[in-house]
Amino acid sequence: MKSNLLSNIKNPADLRLLDETQLPQLAKELRDFIIDIVSVKEGHLGASLGVVELTIALHYVFNTPEDLLVWDVGHQAYGHKILTERRENFDTNRQLGGISGFPRRSESVYDTFGVGHSSTSISAALGMAIASQLKGEINKQHIAVIGDASIASGMAFEGLNHAGVTDANLLVILNDNAIGIDPSVGALKKYLTAVKEGKNPKKNNMIKSLNFDYSGPVDGHDLIGLIKELNRLKNIKGPKFLHIVTTKGKGLQQAEENQVKYHAPGKFDASTGEIHLKSEENLPPKYQDVFGLTILDLAKKNEKIIGITPAMPSGSSLKFMMDEIPERAFDVGIAEQHAVTLSAGMATQGMIVYCNIYSTFLQRAYDQLIHDVALQNLPVIFCLDRAGLVGEDGATHHGVFDIAYLRAIPNMIIYAPINEIALQNILYTAQLGLKNPIAIRYPRGRGVISNWQVKNFGHYETIEIGKANCLKKGIKTAVISTGAIGNNVIEAFNECTNAETIAHYDFPFIKPLDYNTLHHVLSNFNSIITIEDGTIKGGFGSAVLEFAAANNFTNRIEILGIPDIFIEHGTVNELQQLCKIDVKSLVNLFSNR
Repeated sequence: MKSNLLSNIKNPADLRLLDETQLPQLAKELRDFIIDIVSVKEGHLGASLGVVELTIALHYVFNTPEDLLVWDVGHQAYGHKILTERRENFDTNRQLGGISGFPRRSESVYDTFGVGHSSTSISAALGMAIASQLKGEINKQHIAVIGDASIASGMAFEGLNHAGVTDANLLVILNDNAIGIDPSVGALKKYLTAVKEGKNPKKNNMIKSLNFDYSGPVDGHDLIGLIKELNRLKNIKGPKFLHIVTTKGKGLQQAEENQVKYHAPGKFDASTGEIHLKSEENLPPKYQDVFGLTILDLAKKNEKIIGITPAMPSGSSLKFMMDEIPERAFDVGIAEQHAVTLSAGMATQGMIVYCNIYSTFLQRAYDQLIHDVALQNLPVIFCLDRAGLVGEDGATHHGVFDIAYLRAIPNMIIYAPINEIALQNILYTAQLGLKNPIAIRYPRGRGVISNWQVKNFGHYETIEIGKANCLKKGIKTAVISTGAIGNNVIEAFNECTNAETIAHYDFPFIKPLDYNTLHHVLSNFNSIITIEDGTIKGGFGSAVLEFAAANNFTNRIEILGIPDIFIEHGTVNELQQLCKIDVKSLVNLFSNR
């Protein structure tokens, strides 16, 4: 009977005490450990399973943490975390108060760079390598692990372009598995496929042309072979590039066969791999599906409609349109800047472009948003999925800054629907012909209308731009909410015994504000509470305060929202409790009015 190797490894120093012949057994144990924990606790599965051998080889060959290892995105870093002093608390992964699902510097000295957005590893590791040179640390190693989907991003190419004219001690490892979250796309994918198949590009190597010492492709699951190659590369100076080929989900048959679903499968049976399906009968739809099915319906009726997403067709549900109208729906890869300016170019030619980007990822294209869209006042329709608190992915993924960063941009309309019907109606209204760009922000997860049906398509209503709504009348205090967080207010009123004196206004348009309604509210209520699921610095409440100050109102105005800190990981409800915008907190607040 084989001994349990993993239980005796606390850190890479323990790992390096093993004989090479023991490492394949360790790989099996590490893979099983990840499967056992993630099957119960949930998280990102397939990416980490695919790099088990690479993870072991890196920590076995290099002297981490003195040698600096940077992971791209972080979906693939579970094995890394387990081998670097976090095995015993790995079951707290992504939970409130537990370890992060992504590498973060404050958590471990082995996490050399915090990640969550893609394509940052090469630039970060190059920066470290140049700094080491300047400090005279000429033998220190710097390793960036990047996926084939991430390397297609502009920032990764910028890093490669710079690294190639340096003599920095940098090793870039391309983990080529032909998939990110969804299958990789683009000409670079085709090039890498040709390289793997031994065709002409292997001779006319673009990486070599950038002055990298290129080796590969090599089998990323051949642990002993990887160790041999990494030891060779360790003694070569200057920028190096190792191309490895892996299988996402390696070691779990279902994860290998359905790589998209098993990227983050939820709870599943560790022995069979079968996902524990939850009954969705009579549940409200996911906002992403409302978007995806609605834009498909609209596109069937309006041939000018285009859908664009930077590498999230399944997550955004643009996949519905890509499947039925592929000539007008585009996955452009992990390239948010390109997605925005591509949309702008199409808009100049009269196309109606729905550019679907997660809120946290639109931040990466802020310059394009300002210069290429808003400055030219092109009516691109930005659909910001995952706005607000997104839960277990944590600080890198919360979409809490979009209201603040969009409010500052001239010409921009900002709309936050309170429910699925409002989302459908604004998607319909936008394609009728707006004179300005618009950002439609909606949350991750399900809506509130349990009987929402696809058959209701076609019964859309036009929304008046800039119009607020009175949802509940009152006489003492007015609550002003924007977006889906308004449903917390509605639920709190239902549970509060003395809420009859409190009015509730829904302001779906954050910009332009309904100044007439706001003037009425400020004129008739001494106490005002604004509620949003974005940062209170520069957000919706700030807009209300600005109007009040400009018009000499002296009302007591309280702003509820995301405080001026980075919010960690946990369930959405737990994080809303921390921010005092959950139903229970609101009931307590309203009860004292």
